[in-house]
Amino acid sequence: MTISLGLGLPQMKQYDIGRDVAGVARAAEETGYASLWVFERVLFPEPATQGLYGVPGLPWPDQYRSVADPLVTLALATAATGRARLGTSVLVAPLHVPFQLARSLASLDVASGGRVIAGLGTGWSLDEYAAASVAPFERRGAVLDELLDVCAAVWGPDPVSYEGELTTIAPSEVGPKPVRPIPVYLPANSPRATRRLVDRADGWMPVAMGAARLAEEWRRVQDVAAERGRERPVDVCARANARYSAKPFEGAGRQPFHGSVAQIVEDLVAHAETGVTEFLLDLQGATRDAAELIDVAAEVYEAARAAGV
Repeated sequence: MTISLGLGLPQMKQYDIGRDVAGVARAAEETGYASLWVFERVLFPEPATQGLYGVPGLPWPDQYRSVADPLVTLALATAATGRARLGTSVLVAPLHVPFQLARSLASLDVASGGRVIAGLGTGWSLDEYAAASVAPFERRGAVLDELLDVCAAVWGPDPVSYEGELTTIAPSEVGPKPVRPIPVYLPANSPRATRRLVDRADGWMPVAMGAARLAEEWRRVQDVAAERGRERPVDVCARANARYSAKPFEGAGRQPFHGSVAQIVEDLVAHAETGVTEFLLDLQGATRDAAELIDVAAEVYEAARAAGV
């Protein structure tokens, strides 16, 4: 079965954002990538209060020292493309004022002709929360729930009205409205998060960290969906954080999607057997510039299609 392939847009410090986002977006769409994606990091603490992903002692990668704003990046890609879907993987919801984020996403959807996918999460960085959050870290799940409510209200018919802990909207006209209901993708990294996904979202955004693990997580999501009586299917876009190398990685201990184009495609083939039908390949971390990113992305795409993916 042919799967859908997406590509992470260039946001890191080695890229010229004003020039490279549009160039990579156009090239990826011409190559055949069906979707283009952004992620969110707002600062690089030195020293960090906690390790990467909250894991003690795990260092933050150097490429996180400068990451362009995800919505600005998507706006640049919107103007340069006409077909590819435009997604966030993910926006850290509590770092945004819910009403303003709902309006920004609606405006992007209109500008793109109805191509936006809103991937939302709660994040993990205490330093980012200290700098930018609208509520304490301990309230992150409640903030995400309110953001989902506010998006549903703002994207819905006028007059819009809402009253929550963070947001009060007096009966108002709020526009522009999205071209179509914007798909919302959520994580499933805890029992509560999985229930939220099944009850409120259109899709799931796991990280592909091994085919067996992804298959197990996907079965768990499907089981919860069946238990809770969800009738419509759960869409999935698995994020593959690739680490490209011109030479194959040799020896034991290679991480999934780390290595040469052939090794990245080998991992993609294995993960595709889980039944997940869309993968986001984020290749930008190890490429030197936009020209190399475009070339590697095209090579991966062609090799994947040649391998039957």
